[in-house]
Amino acid sequence: QVQLVESGGGLVQPGGSLRLSCAASGSIFSIGSMYWYRQAPGKQRDVVAAITSGGTTNYADSVKGRFTISRDNAKNTVILQLNSLKPEDTAVYYCNARIRVPSNTYYTDYWGQGTQVTVSS
Repeated sequence: QVQLVESGGGLVQPGGSLRLSCAASGSIFSIGSMYWYRQAPGKQRDVVAAITSGGTTNYADSVKGRFTISRDNAKNTVILQLNSLKPEDTAVYYCNARIRVPSNTYYTDYWGQGTQVTVSS
């Protein structure tokens, strides 16, 4: 069974920084693209950043230049560095990964449980 476990959320003042981490564990053959999403109260869940297995990254316009996504393939981990945080960044942040388990020939989406990020003075 595959699990994604996130950590690193919390309360931070505007202009501050946080580092979110998401580790995949279990019976994993390979991991494809990995993503961070966020969902604010009353809004849909939107993608924030993405990184391919080769390290190519992509960002939502609202976070470009402030957030950085990275991954450690040896540790099956994806990181989201959040800088210059704004109140509108407040949301529950979820990691998502396309993972292939040994018994399958295809990739399946897995989700973490979410971690709360609150930006407030």
